[in-house]
Amino acid sequence: QVQLVESGGGLVQAGGSLRLSCAASGRTLSNYAMGWFRQAPGKEREFVAALSWSGGRTNYADSVKGRFTISRDNAKNTVYLQMNSLKPEDTAVYYCAAALSFTIVVIRTRYDYWGQGTQVTVSS
Repeated sequence: QVQLVESGGGLVQAGGSLRLSCAASGRTLSNYAMGWFRQAPGKEREFVAALSWSGGRTNYADSVKGRFTISRDNAKNTVYLQMNSLKPEDTAVYYCAAALSFTIVVIRTRYDYWGQGTQVTVSS
């Protein structure tokens, strides 16, 4: 019902910035909570950030607090992840996800739809 497509990944130097985008089609995101997760090689997919679309609440993993910002654009039906002060340990495939919830969701298994992922590589 919802298709999510991430974009904006790439190769950056430590300390640099990237903005990831997650464009949705098939349904408006107004009834969904949105999240960003990441997965490094050999690691489990981990929570990065979440947003409740209707309420505007946000939540961040401790590892990215103060550096990453999740936001939305209602007109474009798109969610973003602004990534600043990037570190090599941020290197991973980043996935956006949508949950059928009006409240914020931080548990991976609660998400219903996932994008294909976009690679972020941070060099030292």
